[in-house]
Formats: sequence, structure tokens, C-alpha cells
Amino acid sequence: MKANHTNQRAAWTVETLRADQTWIYVLDDRARRDLTGAVRSAHDPDKSLFDYRPGDFDLGSAWPVIAVALREIRDGTGFAVLRGLPRNDLTELEFALLTWAIGLHIGVARPQGGASQYLAPVRNAGTVYRTGKGRGYSSDSDLDFHTDSADIVLLTCYNVAKSGGMSMVCSSVTAYQVMLAERPDLAELLHLPYHFSRQQEQAPDEAPFYPNPIYDQRDGLLFSKWNRNRVRSAQQIEGVPPLSVSQQAALDTLDTILRRPSVMYDMYLRPGDMQILNNHVTLHARTEFEDHDDPALKRCLFRLWLAPPDSVALPESWRPAYRAVEPGKVRGGIIGQAHDQTRQAFEMRQASDIGMRL
Repeated sequence: MKANHTNQRAAWTVETLRADQTWIYVLDDRARRDLTGAVRSAHDPDKSLFDYRPGDFDLGSAWPVIAVALREIRDGTGFAVLRGLPRNDLTELEFALLTWAIGLHIGVARPQGGASQYLAPVRNAGTVYRTGKGRGYSSDSDLDFHTDSADIVLLTCYNVAKSGGMSMVCSSVTAYQVMLAERPDLAELLHLPYHFSRQQEQAPDEAPFYPNPIYDQRDGLLFSKWNRNRVRSAQQIEGVPPLSVSQQAALDTLDTILRRPSVMYDMYLRPGDMQILNNHVTLHARTEFEDHDDPALKRCLFRLWLAPPDSVALPESWRPAYRAVEPGKVRGGIIGQAHDQTRQAFEMRQASDIGMRL
């Protein structure tokens, strides 16, 4: 099954990224002042994140820059880096609120785990990654290439590690093209359904695993969904069919291609950087890191998963994971086990504020 991806810029290589760095956006001093003022004027210690609305935060001259970066991830390379968030002017709590504020202007935040949390601090909490319930964002492990469970992932950097923690990104479109050219027999197998573990974070109405192909297409666009750890974990769950030798070979080949120097772009996020990824055409990973001893200096980033109003239609095979595949719908996330009335009310209000449908 050969997909003709109409967005050719999403099929980038390391060489093309280095030659054209228009995917990097820099905020100027005025934009930083606008963001600082927006957070400080809106911050209310008696409010939860769910109490804030987009209109509470005037992002000023920063918003046009962010909007262009969003077009880049939708219509261009599939990822962007925004530099110059006012990290030095804000406390960690204020920086987290800034991340949330930007997200409120982009789409509807999606829950990210069993606790139905919407803004996840990415820091080492002692999690063991490669287990049946491990999560990479709360560990210090090196992470496999993967996609997150939402249309967009937004990651803001507050503190960096003492060493390590390098970020890597790949174009899943490029990786597929390489595999199709070199091993078309194995590329075909990636369109079969594979089973992904929910890592014991399933909602009450969900099974502990779900089927999803690694690649599928719709309307001439190629989509990917990949997470080796979750596929590996699912193999231990009753009712999941074992992978064939050929399927294993296909997954191994894909992972090998993703690590090629011509395919894998690596970078270190700096304090004040924001990385934005389109999960449907981009895969990401991270190296192991060593943290600082001082708690105030420990590696800390903030992660948001978002459903934007201008999303495209997804393949029907994405429905078990995303719950909806129609364009412009609130979809994706890990609904989790605490998706209560407060969270549901937030989603309904935010969807209405930003012009989306639940």
C-alpha cells in the first residue's frame, strides 16, 4: 500500500532540516514581556487550571509567532521549535501556567494518563520505563521512538539535566519512504493492525489494549502511530495475538531506519524553548539523562497534548485510540480513571470557547 503524502515538506531529512531552519521561531523582547504580563495578570492562586479560559490571557505580540509555528507543524515539517519563552522572568509555577495559557489558545487539552492529568511535568519520578505500566516522561531512561496519543504535543523547557536528555525527532513519512524503497515486503506489514497496551491506565469503558496499524492513510495523507514499549507490553496481555516473525522483522527494520544519521535529527532543548510536534507525521525520542542534586535545578519540562480546531480527518483505524477520527473534533489523549465531571465540564467549555465539537 503506497501512500502519496501530499505534504512533501513532512518528508524531511537531516540534511534538508539543516539547510532550511525556518522551522525555528524566536520571540523578541516585546513578545516575552507580553507573555510575562499575561501570566502575572491572570494568575490566581485560588484557581485550578480548569478555571482559566483563553480570554484570560492576552498573548500579545507572541501569538502571531506561535500561530506561524502551528502552521509549520500542520502544513510543513510537522515540528517546530519556539525559542525565547520568558523562563528567567517566571517561577516554575508561572512557567507551567504559561504553557497552559498557550495551549488554551491552540485547542482542547487532552488527558495524559491514569490520573486524567492534563498538564504533565516531565521530570524523573523514579518510573521504570520498560514495564507493563511504565511511562517514559516520568523516568530518566532513554526512550524509544514513539508518537504521543494526541494530534499535537507541546513541550516547554524550564530546566535541563546535568547531562544527557537529548531530544531526537524523525519524519515518519521519510522513514516509511526509506522502508518502502528498501524492504517493500516489510513496509506492507506495517499496515496490519498491531496491539498497543494501555499500560494499565485504561478508562472504565476501555480494554487494556487496542489495535492500530503503524501506518495508514486517508485523503492522500500518510499517518503513523508507533510506540515499541506499548506494543511489547501488549504481548504479555491475554487475548493479544503474538507477533509473527515477519512482523517483528518489520518493527526492527523501522526502528533501525529511525536511528540512521540521515533520518534522525537531534537537539538539546534550552530553558525557554518550546517544541511542538504533529504526532501524525513525526516521531520523537530522548536519551538517558543524569540529573542535578539540587532539587531546584533538576530537569523539568511541561507537556501538553492538544486537539486543535483545524485538525484533519484521521484513518478509521485510529478510532480505538482516538475515540473520534472526524476533523476538528476533540479527540485523543489517555482518558484515564479520573475523568470526572470537572474535567468533562472543562472540555465542553474549552471546546465551545475555541469553536470545536466534542
